[in-house]
Amino acid sequence: MSSRLIILVCTLLLAPLCWGQGVDRITRDPNAATVIGPRNIPLDNGAKALLAGRDEEGVEFTLEGLKFAQGRREHEAALSNLCAGYVKLGDYAEALKYCNLLLARNDKNWRGYNNRAVVYIQLKQWEKAEQDLKKGEELNPGATTMKVARSMYMDAVHPVRPEIEIDDRQKDNDDVP
Repeated sequence: MSSRLIILVCTLLLAPLCWGQGVDRITRDPNAATVIGPRNIPLDNGAKALLAGRDEEGVEFTLEGLKFAQGRREHEAALSNLCAGYVKLGDYAEALKYCNLLLARNDKNWRGYNNRAVVYIQLKQWEKAEQDLKKGEELNPGATTMKVARSMYMDAVHPVRPEIEIDDRQKDNDDVP
């Protein structure tokens, strides 16, 4: 019992010293801050704008967020969102640039293959689109966006033609005056 009491007393006496070191470190660092919410606010705002259909605004925020991206995950998210944003704007050269940067950084990023496949579909580069679709589907076979991209590809390359033709012409009726 007395050893527990000694440990408790030591902890109570030493704890304020540890807290003081933390306060001292914070006051010396002018960039220290507590962040509640997203770490990269421009990147977060860009993603929200893109989802809301405000594509130009989304790309602008995301370009700003890319400058402040910390770590691999944020950097790749920015590149992926820029690729998708430029696809939505119809600027396929810029979209392709950011897709290629993303895939050069991480060739296991299925979203990069998905987005680049959409670029190739829009540019009617069917073989490249097919290759990227296969790679993306291997990495994430059940992804809904991969299925959407695949259906875009199939509609473009193998369109469905109706097998039944309906003749809705009216017959001439001699009894009508």
